Amino acid sequence: MHSVPQPAVERIVPAPGHPLVVGVRPGQSELVAHTAAVWALASGASLYCAYADPSRLGEEEFADGTVRHVGIDPDGDDDGWHRTEQQLRDWLTGLELEVPWEFRYLAGRPDRALTHLARAVDACAIVVGARRPHSARFGLGRSLGQDLARHQHRPVLAVPLEVVDWKLQ
Repeated sequence: MHSVPQPAVERIVPAPGHPLVVGVRPGQSELVAHTAAVWALASGASLYCAYADPSRLGEEEFADGTVRHVGIDPDGDDDGWHRTEQQLRDWLTGLELEVPWEFRYLAGRPDRALTHLARAVDACAIVVGARRPHSARFGLGRSLGQDLARHQHRPVLAVPLEVVDWKLQ
């Protein structure tokens, strides 16, 4: 049976000198990127802002965290990702984050793509937006933060984007 390395004290990546990876997506609240920037500023780190496009497949992952990718749909708009990438770069530039940042356009499942990037750049943590809370009557779905926390050893900071009152509904 294959042994998977488990979280441990010796696997902690110290914050000083190591970047944070922050998952971004079109239409996302700026709160996620700003929260990541505040944590990066406090630890003297930089940011790797990344979008994992689920409509693309990674062909090759490189040591700097970049990915060569192709579209899932051979008949689809293969240049559409360029527009999305530029939109996200422009949005991040407009936020005027107070820390150095780089952008990575990734492909495939966001949890796997962000994990690969975090490993490649030796990040100390991953920052993501928290999904809207779901009522038990609608079922409990998985979240990106939960998937990340289950499949890699770095801490995951989930930024709340919407909260509900503690009162029973």
